[in-house]
Amino acid sequence: MFDIAWSELMLIAVVALVVIGPKDLPKAIYALGKWVRKARVVAREFQTHIDDMMRETELDELRNEALKTRDMNIKKMMEDTIDPQGEVSKAFDVGLTGHVGSPVESEPEPAVAAPSVVAASPTTDEQPQPAPVVATAVAPVISHSTDKQA
Repeated sequence: MFDIAWSELMLIAVVALVVIGPKDLPKAIYALGKWVRKARVVAREFQTHIDDMMRETELDELRNEALKTRDMNIKKMMEDTIDPQGEVSKAFDVGLTGHVGSPVESEPEPAVAAPSVVAASPTTDEQPQPAPVVATAVAPVISHSTDKQA
């Protein structure tokens, strides 16, 4: 920062010796050392405060990022990314709405209740029987006989 060569330092020392005098020069150097020490302490405190402010700012930014992450709706982001128009979700709503875009209308209940017939239904413990298999083509049976009639 400050570029002071040895020749410049010697010039300052000679001028200080002539102006201040040899008797008061040690007191002046001691006072100058105190001022330099105070300046360094102030500069160190200033740098510490600046570093603290930077750290707090970074912590605030990190906290804000963490809050954004916590409040982020991943399901909504995925839906917006994969299906921005909502076409796929509408296609899966068919079972709930009758056909795409319209709700299912419930059938009106009859004014007079018809007599109901109770049919025998299999219990939950019984398994349904599979349908019988019917063969449609029969292969001819060829037998080879070892007896030859002469």
